[in-house]
Amino acid sequence: MAKPHRGQLRKLLSYVRPYWRAELVGIGALVVVNLLGVGIPLVLRRAINQLETNLQPGAILGYGFGIIGLASLMWLIRMVSRLVLFGVGRQVEFDLKQKLFEHFLRLDQHYFSQHPPGELISRATSDVDNVRRLVGFSVLSLVNTVLAYGFTLPVMLGISVPLTLAALSVYPFLFLLVYAFGDTLRAQQAQVQERLAELSDLIQEDMSGMALIKIYAQEAVEQRGFAQLNRELLQDNLALARTRSFLFPLFGGIASLSFLVLLWLGSQAMEAQILTLGGFVALLLYVERLIFPTALLGFTITALQRGQVSIERVEALLREVPQIQNAPTAQRLSPVRGELTVRHLTYTYPGQTQPALREVSFSVSPGETLVVVGPVGAGKSTLIQALCRLLPIAPGQVFLDGYDITQLDLSDLRRGIAYVPQESFLFSAPLADNIRYGEPEADMGRVEGAAVQAQIHGEILTFPAQYETLVGERGITLSGGQRQRTALARGLLVSAPVLLLDDALASVDSQTAQGIIQSITALDRTIILATHHLGIAPLADRVLVLAQGRVVQQGTHRELVQQPGLYQELWQTYQLEEQQKPLA
Repeated sequence: MAKPHRGQLRKLLSYVRPYWRAELVGIGALVVVNLLGVGIPLVLRRAINQLETNLQPGAILGYGFGIIGLASLMWLIRMVSRLVLFGVGRQVEFDLKQKLFEHFLRLDQHYFSQHPPGELISRATSDVDNVRRLVGFSVLSLVNTVLAYGFTLPVMLGISVPLTLAALSVYPFLFLLVYAFGDTLRAQQAQVQERLAELSDLIQEDMSGMALIKIYAQEAVEQRGFAQLNRELLQDNLALARTRSFLFPLFGGIASLSFLVLLWLGSQAMEAQILTLGGFVALLLYVERLIFPTALLGFTITALQRGQVSIERVEALLREVPQIQNAPTAQRLSPVRGELTVRHLTYTYPGQTQPALREVSFSVSPGETLVVVGPVGAGKSTLIQALCRLLPIAPGQVFLDGYDITQLDLSDLRRGIAYVPQESFLFSAPLADNIRYGEPEADMGRVEGAAVQAQIHGEILTFPAQYETLVGERGITLSGGQRQRTALARGLLVSAPVLLLDDALASVDSQTAQGIIQSITALDRTIILATHHLGIAPLADRVLVLAQGRVVQQGTHRELVQQPGLYQELWQTYQLEEQQKPLA
């Protein structure tokens, strides 16, 4: 059997350490259970030997009630041991799930784009469940087996050394089987867990993209893809089941052979008057006591193998270190005025050779509105994410109120900057709760005020449930423009001095977009808006033009539209498109 790695053993102990008192209680109960289990056959041996020479009804009743009382007490204490040890397993399961979820919240956005959700869900559910079985069932089974052998063998040897050794002579074959098949079980279990993660990810992805699947009539393709993965999972599960189905009956059968050996040799020993009837019955009961924990060894090994695999998968996730976290000497910043300064900002995505941003420099004064424009792939979204430190930028490049944002406390930075991303993610919750997500205690007056500024209030009032309208997953019950304006209202509700909008009006028509910008520029906020809507640019204080990650122009709309360059070309294209719209 593959031995647990030392690191896995340390981790297992760290899981259980907070509940060491409960573990001691559970193990103590098992000690008492096994002492009682050893004592009952001794009482029975004494009763049989005594009754062979002096049969008295009163003695029979006394021994009978005594054995029943001991067996009842044994059952009660065994239940306590199971409740306590299984309870520790449940506590460890709770702690691990909580720890994983909190770790998810600390991990960087980039991590989730590189790891499928199904894999993460599998580790937080199926793998944690396996660890729970390891801590609960496996600990109980192993401790009980050790105690059963530790207490039973000395008593058996005291009754008859030759018969005890003969009865246990088949047990080494069990341990050889455990050693031979341990690595196979572990590898098969790891394969099942990996395949389950792949299947979970496919289900999650298809559920999210169901509309796209139907639009392109790809149901048959997705069905074949799912069937293939499902079939592979079935084959892996069957391979694991075949191994277990071969081993476990074999464990029980080999363990039962000891019972037959004892019946054969014990009867000869009694015939030769080497062993009393009471001693023979006691030995039979002791061997029977060892058959169950020995046969259970197969299930225990499976739980151990699953637990080892799952501990490694869970710990591999917990070992992921967020690239974006508070500096050791993080500075506090309160209140935030809203001055942003960017100096030679350069950023390259992991795995890429070309920088997404190159030597970008500009500044924005408190209360100023800056519009960032440029072709697709110019680096607009990357710039917005860098400004609110959603990307692991190097120190000394972005400053808020004169402070390097990489040295600021993240909670202060997040409270000082409201960010509305290009993807308008909405939760499966009422519209009002989606809007007040950044400030859950905000009253309906503030919620409606933010909706008015985002020009979604009037449309919400047309819904039957109005602000209590339940939004489906990812906002599928709303149109694209309605989702974006709801997400914008969420950002506007947050009382942050800096507002960053990453093409947050892409699904809104130009006239509505201009109306929204006119309403929010009246606020005393620093606003930076990356957009493809050039009709917004004349409403801004300044315009920043990006191309291939570089700042190629910056100034007011009036200045840039009169200068030959990229902005002039973009503006002319925009005007031409606007002129052609009525003809469409």
